[in-house]
Amino acid sequence: MAHEPKDSEGRPYHIRLSEKDVGRVALLPGDPGRVSKIAERLSNPKRLGSNREYAAYGGKAGGEKVVVVSTGIGGPAAAIAVEELARLGVRVMIRVGTCGAIQPSIRVGSLIIADAAVRMEGTSLQYVRAGYPAAATPEVVMALSDAAASLKKVATVGVAASTDSFYVGQGRRGFGGYVAPRYAKVVEEMKAARVLCFEMESATIFTLGRIFGIKTGAVFAAVGNRVTNDFSPEAGVEDAIDVAVAAVKTLKDHSV
Repeated sequence: MAHEPKDSEGRPYHIRLSEKDVGRVALLPGDPGRVSKIAERLSNPKRLGSNREYAAYGGKAGGEKVVVVSTGIGGPAAAIAVEELARLGVRVMIRVGTCGAIQPSIRVGSLIIADAAVRMEGTSLQYVRAGYPAAATPEVVMALSDAAASLKKVATVGVAASTDSFYVGQGRRGFGGYVAPRYAKVVEEMKAARVLCFEMESATIFTLGRIFGIKTGAVFAAVGNRVTNDFSPEAGVEDAIDVAVAAVKTLKDHSV
């Protein structure tokens, strides 16, 4: 059935999971290599499989059944994960990712919790008009913020900007020094608007969550700062994972 593709076992075509594999909550890193790291924080972790960019593990956090699924890079791949997990019954989705800070006060290795995202990607535009907000769920944002505080992790709450292009779309030079004029000053523009960081998936996840009635949130490790030009590729990643898993336990207590 081409309208809703499934594999030979009747599982969604891309993530290749079944209803028995998932619970109410999904943690969504972009990097498939981060999935096993998150699973280490869960009780009774189990590898569920891998197809394309979608690697998956299952386990429990404080008694809550959790599935961890990588989304790959960017809105199109993230939207597929959201669509197919929603079809299996997942109702809370938290992105656990990395970002590049664009406020000089945010140090590399600290955390950012997004309560909304600027829709600078194109995937969400294929679902709803540009003025529709990409907003996280307040209860999920609060759970992440409380988890960071309880673990004594430095975290800033605010707006992220999601792009489709890691290089030119985030104000970097393209190959050969190419500069797209409309993005030449995008760092300064977003900084002035008090946007905290660039990343590539949250606007899609938040927008689809609002449309589908799914609760969403996101926590990022700031592995770079575009203003200070600092970069450390794994800085804060373990902290972001710890905060996300702790937040799941809080959400269970409050029946979100």
